[in-house]
Amino acid sequence: MKICAVTMVRNDDFFLRRWVAYYGAELGMSNLYVYFDGKDQEIPEWCSGVHAVACDKIPGQVVEAEKIRLKFLSDRAAELLESYDLVIGTDADEFLVVDPDLHQSLAEFLGSRKIDITVSGLGVDVGQHKGCEKEIDGERPFLEQRKYGLLSTRYSKPSVIARPVTWGSGFHRIKGHNFHIVEGLFLFHFGYFDLKRIEARFNDKDRKAAGWTKHLARRARTIEVVSRKKALDWDRWTRFARIVQNLVRPPYAWNKPAMFNLDIVVRIPDRFSKII
Repeated sequence: MKICAVTMVRNDDFFLRRWVAYYGAELGMSNLYVYFDGKDQEIPEWCSGVHAVACDKIPGQVVEAEKIRLKFLSDRAAELLESYDLVIGTDADEFLVVDPDLHQSLAEFLGSRKIDITVSGLGVDVGQHKGCEKEIDGERPFLEQRKYGLLSTRYSKPSVIARPVTWGSGFHRIKGHNFHIVEGLFLFHFGYFDLKRIEARFNDKDRKAAGWTKHLARRARTIEVVSRKKALDWDRWTRFARIVQNLVRPPYAWNKPAMFNLDIVVRIPDRFSKII
């Protein structure tokens, strides 16, 4: 089965470097497609072997720009599906990970399953426990330094597609289609796993100009939740969250997952610590 991954970035080498390393190891560098938002962006040398293209900068404030961005990526994914069986679409701070207990690579896992339109990993929004976790060291594996996550409907995204579709803003849904969260697959989100990095994002002039400040402040809530709440057992509560999210929908969006607004914090097992 031929599988590729796509993403789009602007001023985000920190996460893109890790994204390229992870998905390159899982799928092969030649099966990665990275679009840089703006021709003023330089393509780094460590993107060698990747299909990397600098595009015209997407205009507008955050809501409008996100719609344009995801329409662009949906169109590119549709083109790629002429050559590939599956396309993975994520932001650069998101990583689809197979449970190490299954002893399968991402390609093996996805290739062994019948996927009609889309599958999702269970969303894990990784936080920073302020009581015991220090500033992130970019040279070390992320999950060696971060052990707590919030089980998040927001990040249970329909990231893997087998047919041309239109992703909604942020890859959070597929227009006109439901989703299915498969057992053994997780989407780890790292965008708000370090307080100092969040503060740096607040001060990024491009994000300020595009209206991201309130959005970033809301997401910082993850750090507060994982620092305050007792962490629960991973296997038991990820199973619970997967079942609930596969069954429950918010009344305003039938093609998004819901979980009764529960804040479930789990401790991420050590078996994941070297993966990302």
